[in-house]
Amino acid sequence: MDRRRLLLMAGAALLVALAALGWRAVNRTEPNPPPAPATTEQPAAAIPAEGPRLVIEVDGEAKGTVVIALAADVAPNHAERLCTLAEAGAYDGVVFHRVIDGFMAQTGDVAFGREGGDLSRAGTGGSDLPDLAAEFSSIPFERGVVGMARARHPDSANSQFFVMFAPGPHLNGQYTVVGRVIEGMEVVDAIKRGEGRNGKVFGRPDVMRQVRCLR
Repeated sequence: MDRRRLLLMAGAALLVALAALGWRAVNRTEPNPPPAPATTEQPAAAIPAEGPRLVIEVDGEAKGTVVIALAADVAPNHAERLCTLAEAGAYDGVVFHRVIDGFMAQTGDVAFGREGGDLSRAGTGGSDLPDLAAEFSSIPFERGVVGMARARHPDSANSQFFVMFAPGPHLNGQYTVVGRVIEGMEVVDAIKRGEGRNGKVFGRPDVMRQVRCLR
């Protein structure tokens, strides 16, 4: 084999090697980063039924008893607030002032939401106790879950709360879950609905006739 042929073969081999190296350089990729961990949601059933409970006697278009298991482990300050107000009789006679079909029923305005009074400001007040720091959790807003109403600031929940008619995933992690209905969801379903996008209830709203806390 003459020298010229050897040089041609060596050159060809070098070109092949360089081409392969260049291909690897162009097509080299870093390892994909691990996927972000998915948010682990606790089911609402994680709120134990045998803990503290709120017992609400509802009157109006809906009549009956609603029992709420309070989330004392995940939202201890909010659960305690509901019990404190119930034990003081503050919730007795407070109406469901905002009820949106397919979404939720809201009540608990002890300042402006009392039956027989001027309800034009219902939903704007709270109790004389200080607002609460948020206790957000991974429990999703499913049907029957009870959340604390608040203003724009996360740490502004006070006395108002709402019960979900249906899942509301857009609320997850944005509002404090304070409990879940364990008895009387059919009573919740029958609560008088409000009107318009805001769900304001006109005429005679349904009312929490009596509210007790069982510890």
